[in-house]
Amino acid sequence: MTRITLVGAGISAVSTCDALRGGGFDGEIVLLSGEDGLPYDRPPLSKDVLNGAVTAQDGIALRPADWYEQQRVELRTGAVVTALRPDEGVLELADGTELTADRIVLATGGTVRTLPVPGGDDPAVHTLRTWEEARRLRARLVPGARIAVVGAGLIGAETAAVATALGCSVTLIDPVPVPLTTVVGPDIAGALHARHRAEGVEVVTGGVERIDRAPGAEEVTVTVGGRPEPVTADTVVVGIGIRPATALAEAAGLTVDNGIVVDAAQRTSHPRVYAVGDVARRDGEPVRHEHWDAARNGGRAAAAGLLGAAAPDRGASWFWSDRYGSRLEGVGSMADAEETVVRGDVASGAFTVFGLRGPVLVAAAAIDRPKDIKAAQRLIARAVPVSADRLADPATELRALLRG
Repeated sequence: MTRITLVGAGISAVSTCDALRGGGFDGEIVLLSGEDGLPYDRPPLSKDVLNGAVTAQDGIALRPADWYEQQRVELRTGAVVTALRPDEGVLELADGTELTADRIVLATGGTVRTLPVPGGDDPAVHTLRTWEEARRLRARLVPGARIAVVGAGLIGAETAAVATALGCSVTLIDPVPVPLTTVVGPDIAGALHARHRAEGVEVVTGGVERIDRAPGAEEVTVTVGGRPEPVTADTVVVGIGIRPATALAEAAGLTVDNGIVVDAAQRTSHPRVYAVGDVARRDGEPVRHEHWDAARNGGRAAAAGLLGAAAPDRGASWFWSDRYGSRLEGVGSMADAEETVVRGDVASGAFTVFGLRGPVLVAAAAIDRPKDIKAAQRLIARAVPVSADRLADPATELRALLRG
């Protein structure tokens, strides 16, 4: 194996490159990015880019420019792959060129879900997945602007928080009364969602039915089911998730089912091809893990598989979200828990919820309590039996629970 080519240049792809070199791979690595500029980190798009703290794409680069030279990674930007012939190890590019590779890693990520309603394609409607989308949206977030955010998950909530801080008048629309409940539990989800109203955001529960623009008008109206009056907005931001970008894999005959299906080493149904990041779903797991940490760990697992090494221990999926000056952190999913335990004062807004299955911790979520999450990660990884009473007791040092 002398050449590995990666399609896509997000955190999962760059992590694969890093782990390949760290694992001793001495062959060629080619990294194909469909965008221009250095590969960049996506989480800051809805945080530091939108709030203006970062004004240049290099400011959120995953690695500095000289890293690619030092690691002998051939980075090709603006390289759009249009077809894959895995039996031959050939990739076809939009400019008509063909590249060959001994192994191919698909890190094609996802495409944003758009609103499937009349007016969903109006120019006032924005999505947030790329640097260019963030840059265009940032220009719209000016004091007094009326912003309607559709979707109150992580991206939507962060966008609403940033827009509010910038002096916009924000309406947050979601069909679910309290989003994220299945992931972080009702206590954390409720506290997070209540914060929007406390910060002056108008929260609307319902589904968007249509978006209209009167002739010559600069504003649009958003009709929400169950609400008698539409929401008037200068800008609509849609944050309702992504679809895995599986078109290349499907056309190449790879097994696809809610993502490209992979094994523990990130191998697809074709032995030449691996898949990592948001586009990949591990066989036997019902969902794809669309988190930064999961993407990074998937890249490391792919590198191990490519090198014939044992798959690294991934641990439970970890994620975070920043809003209104507070940080949510979570590990695992509360959907896997049979019992939840609260540690700290819910009324204070800074507390932790632990999820137990039997005597074993399987998930945790916290607002502004990072030490609790670090301890929870270790407890989950070691599967140490723990007492619900001791978890709930603020006097109990969580590190002590690791000793059983």
